[in-house]
Amino acid sequence: MLRVISANLNGVRSAARKGFFDWLPAQNADVVCVQELKAQAGDMRAEIINPDGYLGYFHYAEKKGYAGVGLYARRQPDEIIEGIGLADIDAEGRYVEAVFGRLSVASVYLPSGSSGEHRQAAKFHFMAQFLPHLERAIKRGREIILCGDWNIAHTEQDLKNWKSNQKNSGFLPEERAWMTRVIQELGWVDTYRRLYPDAAGEGYTWWSNRGQAWAKNVGWRIDYQMATEGIASLARHGWVYKDQRFSDHAPLIVDYEYSL
Repeated sequence: MLRVISANLNGVRSAARKGFFDWLPAQNADVVCVQELKAQAGDMRAEIINPDGYLGYFHYAEKKGYAGVGLYARRQPDEIIEGIGLADIDAEGRYVEAVFGRLSVASVYLPSGSSGEHRQAAKFHFMAQFLPHLERAIKRGREIILCGDWNIAHTEQDLKNWKSNQKNSGFLPEERAWMTRVIQELGWVDTYRRLYPDAAGEGYTWWSNRGQAWAKNVGWRIDYQMATEGIASLARHGWVYKDQRFSDHAPLIVDYEYSL
């Protein structure tokens, strides 16, 4: 069985202080994808780079304290790919991929557009540039799991207050249509949604720090494991871990009937 975890840490050093790397070894995960490192290479301690039982690989943002993605693996990958080959996007540290034979697992972090019109424009730019990458990846004929914070709730069942968020970043019609295209036209599979087509609140992965969003489960499902059809068909079980809080997101865990 292949266990894959995706977790937006909202700062890898902050998550470490909250016990993420104490929790991790007991999860028996083969690959762990993390997003929003908010750190550069010089900020990373040895226990964060290579936690107990894992080898770490990272794609840092050029801007200090911003974005960045990482990937932890129990066995050494055949190859590591940093970035998608576009300088402006890669400068923000948004993609790292590990190759294991015919399977790739990647950590992906799409921009948030919630801080203003300029960031929403940057998000749309990323989406436009990332779509051809997703199409080429499908056509390569390899199996791929894309883990990460996509910063988009796809359907009404993916967030609690969908009616009041239709004009807000993360649930804009253009963003939702883009996700539909990724799934329906390109053929990527939302593994959690395929496993649990009717699940609502138990699938949320992010909660605002405002009010009592966490306590009342007023959440959003914006973290995904998107996969090519072959490996997606082997997904057997998925869940969101909520017993401990390491950030404003919760880890998404999926088990696949596959061996690295």
